[in-house]
This record gives sequence, C-alpha cells and structure tokens, in this order.
Amino acid sequence: MAKFRKKKSGGQQAINTASLPDIVFMLLFFFMVSTTMKEVDLNVIVKPAQATELVKLEKKELVTFIYVGVPAKKYQSLYGSEPRIQLNDQFSTVADIQSYIAQSRDNMSEANQSKMIVSIKADKECPMGIITDIKQALRKAAALKLNYSAAEMVADR
Repeated sequence: MAKFRKKKSGGQQAINTASLPDIVFMLLFFFMVSTTMKEVDLNVIVKPAQATELVKLEKKELVTFIYVGVPAKKYQSLYGSEPRIQLNDQFSTVADIQSYIAQSRDNMSEANQSKMIVSIKADKECPMGIITDIKQALRKAAALKLNYSAAEMVADR
C-alpha cells in the first residue's frame, strides 16, 4: 500500500533573477544616454553681470565659449590677480583667440560653421579693455556672431 506524506513547509519559493541582468543593463544604458559630461573646468572666477532681457541659446553645439575673469585662488600665485582669458581648460592670450576659433570651426560640421556663435562669459568686474581686445581678435578670425552671457536679474521685493 502506498504511503501518502504531507508536504513539509519548506519556506518561500526562490525569486527568479533571470531578468535581473536585463534590468541592470537597461538602467546603465539610460544613465549613459541621459548624462552630460562637464566640458570645461573653470580656472577663472566668473560672476556674470545681471540683465533683464535675456534670450536662451537654442543650439549649444554651435556655441564656443571664451571665459574672462580673475584666476582661481589656486592659480593666483602663478598667474597673479589680474583678469585672464581662458580658452578650453587653459589660460591664453588675445593672440591665441584666432587659432582657437579656427580649431572650433574645424570641429563643427560644414553646415554649422557659418552659424557658429562665440559667447563671452566675463566677470562683471572685468575691465572693458580686455573685452575690446577679444572682440578685435574675433573680427580678425571672422567670428562675427557674438553673445555676452549674463545672469537673470533678481527683482528686489
């Protein structure tokens, strides 16, 4: 005669982890696509001027930045406390601007080269003489579309 045994309570069933690698790779792919990397480390201190009528630039890939300001504290012993020009991640002079603009144009597609915009991010305490020198160098480099970056003015209450 056959014996019938009662099932012993063995606890909970194991969770199926077969789809776990798929989920991990989907999350990894999502964060890789949606994350933007910081392009430039600022070596100068830039406190932008404030303005009321601001327009946001539409296509960031067309914009080339020139930073002007006092060197950060870790660079002041080497470069002093006078306003300096930063192109990409290094300090530069006005004479370097033409080659910087030419290099930026070469990195763009041919269709976008004529649409290139140069944005000057200057400290509000920066002397206008440096900005004038930069504008003259940009004229020589045929970069005539110019933008000044500013912060939105906060209304006093």
